Amino acid sequence: MLRTILFLIATLITLPVVAMYTDQSLEPEHWAALKNLFRAMVVVALTCFAVSELTRNYSQVDKLWSLLPIGYTWYVALQAGFDGRTVLMALLVTLWGARLTYNFSRRGGYHWIPWRGVEDYRWAELRRRQPALNSRPVWMAFNLFFISLYQNTLILLFTLPIIVAWQGQSSPLNALDILAAVLMTGFILLETWADQQQWNFQQEKHRRQRAGEPLDGKYARGFCSTGLWGRVRHPNYAAEQAIWISFYLFSVAATGRVLNWSLAGGILLLLLFLGSSDFSEKISAEKYPGYAAYQELVPRFWRKLW
Repeated sequence: MLRTILFLIATLITLPVVAMYTDQSLEPEHWAALKNLFRAMVVVALTCFAVSELTRNYSQVDKLWSLLPIGYTWYVALQAGFDGRTVLMALLVTLWGARLTYNFSRRGGYHWIPWRGVEDYRWAELRRRQPALNSRPVWMAFNLFFISLYQNTLILLFTLPIIVAWQGQSSPLNALDILAAVLMTGFILLETWADQQQWNFQQEKHRRQRAGEPLDGKYARGFCSTGLWGRVRHPNYAAEQAIWISFYLFSVAATGRVLNWSLAGGILLLLLFLGSSDFSEKISAEKYPGYAAYQELVPRFWRKLW
């Protein structure tokens, strides 16, 4: 896992820089907006670091994951004069964020005391598996550079196609914009469906456990493996990745550049989900005896088309 994290940090540093300097340059107003976004991101990241160190709850970035892109995209829409394309993009991100915020909230992610709430179980599990991280200075460095700075930088990066869309605002809305909007909406609905199936499964499983009832039928395995979860192992992750690739299409519609520097955020997001799902599945395979067989039978993100 640590090697994966180091690889993610390395790609985070190099990929956006290389992509930006090999693509069409930004105008001064775009650079100014990008710098303001970056400054805001650094402030948020350092605040997350400070709060998590003071409270020992290391899921502060998780609380903001669904909220920051809303603020970032509406800021760019404002700078762009609320033109049709950037407003459409910001509205879709707001829909995405509202849904994800609701799902995170019902799982206990928020608390009326802002820095409290359920911590992602994987941080404790990572410390258990990597004894070196139990050293206070090492964990603080990990918290600063990966949990706080890396994740906040990634959140900013995958929203940046809106900067490129602003760059091409002289181009009117077109068929590709419509396709991007339809795809993004569809994948948001798909993610909602997947999360609801997982929620229903876990609620019923825990109800049975509290009542002392047997876990039989589809609950016998202990993990959700029916519905969308019987088609792929992580339908919510697959939909989330597809949402942000669809978002990138708006930048293509605006500029006609099929490959532009703002794709870096989407690529880095794909890599993060790959590493994250690897780690989650190791935990699940150890916890549930039937998970290895499930991995053999059901693909991770996407079913083969042949």
